[in-house]
Amino acid sequence: MKYNFDELTNRKNTGSMKWDVTDGEIPLWVADMDFETAPCVKEAIQKRAAHGIFGYSIVPDQWAKAYVSWWKNRHNFELSADWLIFCTGIVPAISTCVRKLTTPAEKVLIQTPCYNIFFNSIVNNGRVPVESPLAFDGTHYSIDFERLEKDLSDPQVSLMILCNPQNPTGNIWTSGELAKIGELCKKYGVTVISDEIHCDIVKPGESYIPFASVNQTCAEISVSCIAPTKCFNIAGINSAAVVVPDSLLRHKVWRALNTDEVAEPNAFAMDATIAAFTEGEDWLNQLNEYLYENRKFAEEFIKKEIPQLQVIYGKATYLLWVKLGKTADGKEINGDEFAQALRAKTGLFVNGGCEYGKSGDNFVRINLACQRSVLEEALGRLKKFSF
Repeated sequence: MKYNFDELTNRKNTGSMKWDVTDGEIPLWVADMDFETAPCVKEAIQKRAAHGIFGYSIVPDQWAKAYVSWWKNRHNFELSADWLIFCTGIVPAISTCVRKLTTPAEKVLIQTPCYNIFFNSIVNNGRVPVESPLAFDGTHYSIDFERLEKDLSDPQVSLMILCNPQNPTGNIWTSGELAKIGELCKKYGVTVISDEIHCDIVKPGESYIPFASVNQTCAEISVSCIAPTKCFNIAGINSAAVVVPDSLLRHKVWRALNTDEVAEPNAFAMDATIAAFTEGEDWLNQLNEYLYENRKFAEEFIKKEIPQLQVIYGKATYLLWVKLGKTADGKEINGDEFAQALRAKTGLFVNGGCEYGKSGDNFVRINLACQRSVLEEALGRLKKFSF
C-alpha cells in the first residue's frame, strides 16, 4: 500500500471533538476518521496557509468543475455546474431546507434507524419527525414500502430526509429502491433531501447510486447534499455542496442558504475540495481497502470471540451496526445503557443505538475508521466487558 494507514497520529489536545476524552479511553463514536487526510489535500491547505492572507473568499469555477468531474467519473452521474450551490456543511443545508421547504408543525419523514442529527434538524426547527422504520429480518435491512407509503400519505408529511448510503446500517440503496421512493414522494407531494455524505466510503467494487441520477422524477423533487469532508476527513474545513436540478426548487434553496448565511466559503474550503476531487482518488481507493479490511476483521472477531453480539453486514460507511441481543431474563439490552456501562468499565466509547430512533434501541454503532492496532485493542476491551 502506498499510504500508511497504520501510522498513529496523536489527536489529543488538538481541539478534536472525537478525542476530547479521558486519558486511556478509546473513542469509536462520532463519524470522524483517525487518518490524516490525503497528501494532496494537506499540500493544498499548506500552500493556501503560506499565502498569509485569509480574507473573504469566492466560489471559483474550478470548484464546480471538480464536483462535476468526480461525480461523472466515479458515480456515472453528469451534474450540471448550475445545479451546485456551496454550503458550509450538510447539516446546515438540511436544517435550512427543513425551515424553507416546510412550515411549522408540518412533518418530516425519516427512515429509522438513521443518523441522529436528522432529529435535531427537524425538532429544533419546530417540525415533527415521523419515524418510518426500515424492515429488519434479523440479519439485514430493507425498505418497507407498504409502511413508507402509509407514512408518506399523511397530508402533514411534506418532506423526507433520505440517507443514501444509509447510516448506520451501511445499506447501499439500489436504483429500483430509489426509483420507488421517488415515485411515492412524487405521488404524495413530498420533497426529498438526500444526504449522500457517505457516498465515497464503500466496499471495494461497490458503488452508490445518486438519488437524483435515477430518473427525471427523482431529479425534479430532490435536494442532494454532497461533500468531500467525510471521505477525506476534513469535516473541520466546513465545505459541502447542495445539488438541485429543478430550477424553481433550486432558487428556493439558494435563497434559503444565503438568508441563513451558510453559503460563503472559508479561506481553505475551495482549495481543499478542489484538491480532493481532482487529485485524491488513488488515496481514497486505498483508504476504502483499509477500511474494508477493518470491517472484515471486526466482523470475524465478534462472530468468533463475542458470539452473543450480532454484526449487521453493510457495504458502505466505516460504521459497524451491532445488535446486542437479550439479558439473562429475556429482555432486550438497551443500547444507550450498554454503551454507557461499556465506557465506564473499559474506556471504550461507542454510540448507543437509541439515538438513531426507536428501532435502534437494541444496538450500538462502532466507528471502524482507526488504525488496526487501535481497533484490536478496542475489540479486546469489548470482549472482556460483561454487561
